[in-house]
Amino acid sequence: MKKRINVVGAVLTRGKTILAAQRSSTMSLPGMWEFPGGKIELNETPEQALLRELEEELLCSAEIGEFIETTEHEYDFGIVILTTYYCSLIGDEPRLTEHSEIRWVDAAELDQLEWAPADIPAVERVMKDFQG
Repeated sequence: MKKRINVVGAVLTRGKTILAAQRSSTMSLPGMWEFPGGKIELNETPEQALLRELEEELLCSAEIGEFIETTEHEYDFGIVILTTYYCSLIGDEPRLTEHSEIRWVDAAELDQLEWAPADIPAVERVMKDFQG
């Protein structure tokens, strides 16, 4: 049986733009785009994990908003269960530490990036939410 990996992702918004992070060559799925975040540790809520991951990965703080969705995707290395939330930045701009690039992308153009498969349902939901 494959390992189940619980992860959390931040859909950081600024106006009609969303922060996308490109996975570096040292990460699994190199070159693919994702919502920043990471693994939920033991005894951590998804929200606590998200705040910790944003501090570690992007050296920034955020306010966690509305739950978007939880999706599952099976990869070679295991099954990723991704829970996403809308977030807004507090204070400093995100800074690059692990990813090869971070970019603010117009919500209507999110589907022009090559997203990690687990992130695609959330990308579609966010694009729909921003159409209105």
